[in-house]
Amino acid sequence: MRKSLYAMKLEEIMETLKLEKKYQARIVRDNLVKGVTEFSKMTSLSKKDRERLAYDAMTSSVIEHQESASTVKLAIRLSDGMVIECVRLSDGKDRYTACLSSQVGCAMGCAFCKTGTMGLRRNLEPGEIIEQFVHLEKLGERISHVVFMGMGEPLNNFTSVMEAIHSLHDPEQFNISYRKITISTSGFVPGINKLTELELPIKLAVSLVTADDDKRNRIMRINRTYPLSELKKALISFQRHENKRITLEYCMLKDYNTGKEDAEKLRKFMSGMDALVNLIPWNPVEGMTFKSPDENEIKAFSNELKRLNINYSIRREKGRDISGACGQLASKIE
Repeated sequence: MRKSLYAMKLEEIMETLKLEKKYQARIVRDNLVKGVTEFSKMTSLSKKDRERLAYDAMTSSVIEHQESASTVKLAIRLSDGMVIECVRLSDGKDRYTACLSSQVGCAMGCAFCKTGTMGLRRNLEPGEIIEQFVHLEKLGERISHVVFMGMGEPLNNFTSVMEAIHSLHDPEQFNISYRKITISTSGFVPGINKLTELELPIKLAVSLVTADDDKRNRIMRINRTYPLSELKKALISFQRHENKRITLEYCMLKDYNTGKEDAEKLRKFMSGMDALVNLIPWNPVEGMTFKSPDENEIKAFSNELKRLNINYSIRREKGRDISGACGQLASKIE
């Protein structure tokens, strides 16, 4: 499996490409950041080096492109033949966000997530994570925000994800502020604690889905290992260090987590925490028995949150017409 040059230090690029001088590695890196991946087009390299390195530096390729009004989803084939996906979201105000995968498949096995049915195939290397970002930028718009919210549990591939984040942040590379990078976790407490120790101003989102331990146990296996009490303790510790609002992703499942009792348990979980609840109607996936709530159910639940003074927003599902659910496109291709 050919290793990606993205996320490599200059010394690693020199060694991998057998370059003699550090400035040559810098030329290569600068071109890669700009999306120039064919060595033959890196005109600042000597003709000898361009001829010697007569191939494309990208180790992955786009094999399917799906697009709706505000969403573009790419299926990416890796050098070992495995398939992942990434997404570019637009807010309609010229702000573009990249949603990146961190693993091929996922070990968490959440019952409502298509990626969970795949199991964990392997972790992604830092360069494979960055290549997703580059593929999305090649669509023609400058991406300003990054969310690790694609396939996989980012905090279960901690080292590679952090190396990718440092490359995305590096002013000499992609120059994206840490404050514009979000990691979304299913509630992997050891990873949250490690992130807290780094004291970086990265944002944190948690796929909560329900604040009822019994219900969460049934649909999110991770809750059996790290129940809500442990998760809350880790989140409060993170917040004390970073003083940043946490986003609680609340995937609404019809007749499962949208009742008055669910709202009350959510209020109790959020007590002592500065958090925003992001309500997301479930995006239907073929072969899964869950259903998306209708407008009346969404309105009733959101009104109950409002009554309880819970900060919330409603994120209308994007990409429903293009295999938008996480893992849906990659699993179809496989």
